Amino acid sequence: MRLMLSIALVLSALIGPIITLPNGAPVSVCETMLPFHGGGIPPLTTASPFRITPVTSVVGSGQQLQVEIESFPANVVFKGFMIQARNRFPPNEVLGQFELTDESAIKLINCGGESNTATHTNTKTKKDLALEWIAPANFKGEVVFNATIAQDYDKFWVGLESVPVKVVETGQNPPPVVGISTTRQPPTTTTVPPYVPRVTAATDSSDPIYQGCGDTKGCFGFPEGCVETRNCRAVVATIVQGERYIFEMKSGYNRPAYIAVGLSNDAKMGDDSVVECVPEQGTVNAYASWTFAGPYGVSRQGIAQNFIRLLEKSYVDGVIHCKVERDAVTTVKGQKFDLINGKYHLLLATGSEADSTHVSYHDIGRHVSGVPLALAEVGPVQGMSKLLLRLHGALMLTAWIGTASLGILLARYFRQTWVGSQLCGKDQWFAWHRFLMVLTWCLTVAGFIIIFVEIGGWSQVDNPHAILGVVTTVLCFLQPIGAYFRPHPGTKRRPLFNWLHWLGGNLAHIIAIVAIFFAVKLQKAELPEWLDFILVAFVAFHVFMHLIFSIGGCASERRNNQRVTSMQMADMTPSRNSMSSMDRKQDAAFSGFRKVMLFFYILIIVAFVVALVVITVLAPIEDAVESIKKQIMN
Repeated sequence: MRLMLSIALVLSALIGPIITLPNGAPVSVCETMLPFHGGGIPPLTTASPFRITPVTSVVGSGQQLQVEIESFPANVVFKGFMIQARNRFPPNEVLGQFELTDESAIKLINCGGESNTATHTNTKTKKDLALEWIAPANFKGEVVFNATIAQDYDKFWVGLESVPVKVVETGQNPPPVVGISTTRQPPTTTTVPPYVPRVTAATDSSDPIYQGCGDTKGCFGFPEGCVETRNCRAVVATIVQGERYIFEMKSGYNRPAYIAVGLSNDAKMGDDSVVECVPEQGTVNAYASWTFAGPYGVSRQGIAQNFIRLLEKSYVDGVIHCKVERDAVTTVKGQKFDLINGKYHLLLATGSEADSTHVSYHDIGRHVSGVPLALAEVGPVQGMSKLLLRLHGALMLTAWIGTASLGILLARYFRQTWVGSQLCGKDQWFAWHRFLMVLTWCLTVAGFIIIFVEIGGWSQVDNPHAILGVVTTVLCFLQPIGAYFRPHPGTKRRPLFNWLHWLGGNLAHIIAIVAIFFAVKLQKAELPEWLDFILVAFVAFHVFMHLIFSIGGCASERRNNQRVTSMQMADMTPSRNSMSSMDRKQDAAFSGFRKVMLFFYILIIVAFVVALVVITVLAPIEDAVESIKKQIMN
């Protein structure tokens, strides 16, 4: 088609008839779409300020589609135009027909078919003109809207093309992209099936989206540092061309159902203007939406769609790619977003579910730029620090996998070990139990405060981890208070305290372990799913050691009873109380075995804690390992 236009351009330059057409294009230019302006004036080859924008990228055969002629900047006007829809593939015939919606500005001509071309009726100035096109009833394929726009007598552009529009069978209910609101079918959720991550175009080191990052455009992706290695799970590039602000996004990790970028004043979810790219019916559509802080949500309802334009798109092998232009200055939900003078945090997110009204939680990934950015300033973009998040995980793992587990074990099985040996005026088992549980209390309270500072309030994530964490913290907080006011040994209420103290400690420990399991599912934690196996191994080891110590306790009690019996037969004079007193002054039987097993238990627990903390702090661990490998190879 472009070759045909080039040949026609040469012919027009040679012939150059001196004809002006104030009443629109004639049928004689149906093929060339060249204005007959005096002196053989050639069309401009500079970038056009006009765009041909279909409001949807998919339309049913026989159905109506709105097509807009838009100008950028918005105050640029034009006087004449000619537009038609052509088959994207040879023979590039003109297809469909236009409806006459405004006789004062539009007239229709027949270019091999009835009313299949629209043109102007006068040379009055125009801008943001909308036309209605009806797809042919017997055609399935792709069409491209081709236009000639005349800004003035000697200033016009030929061959302006829209993005391709797919014509499908009627009844597939194609969704809109931008520009108009339509009646939608009831929302149907699209769930992307599980997918084994692999290298795709989104993580290809030769991907063009990474070219010019930090030099001609700003690039931001996750995990942190992926732009430098050209290995992002999701990435957005901000391109500024004068007053044009373009966001190019790409993601193929875990076959996402959407990728979105938001502009935020505070780096927190809520009251943010978002641009989404969503695969639908084999293509990619762009939407403008708005985030809500509590409860978490993103919605397109009530959000104007005319300040974004989908320039490029593709959806191949599960990889979303789109390029969306956004107006430099917009007002959304009463908030002004001035990309020329303002600075904003970038919120980049991908998720596995989306429907016709909104995208769901960003369960695949989310990243926030560390500082507000002026989009016109090109340079490296760093993400928000995750130090507090990692520190929270490390403290909680150390507390409930390490110190709490050991402290509970000592209190239960080592009361009759190291008898006569004291630390700080207390029996060894009690001194160490108190130290470990106070350390658990300190780590838990610190971790609890840190995560509240990091999140800035209550978590809106649909995961019971937060609730379980609060319950654990409350029980942990009450334990030392109850211990401080415990009744003296031998008093009537002492057994009740013993049972409540035992119950509170064990409940806190169990709930904490369950909360850690749920933490693995948190997208923000970026923990690998195989971490569950390590946690299961810890639980199995912990239960096994309790079983070993319980069996050892039973054997020890039987040996002690035998020893008491033999002593009573040797000397019947001492009372039973004196026998018990003598027994408490020495270690219970098999104390050496218990000490060896305790040493073994401590070694394994330390190994578990170290492994879990390292995986948490370096998350995502797979990327950290890959980065280390590359450094070693280099």
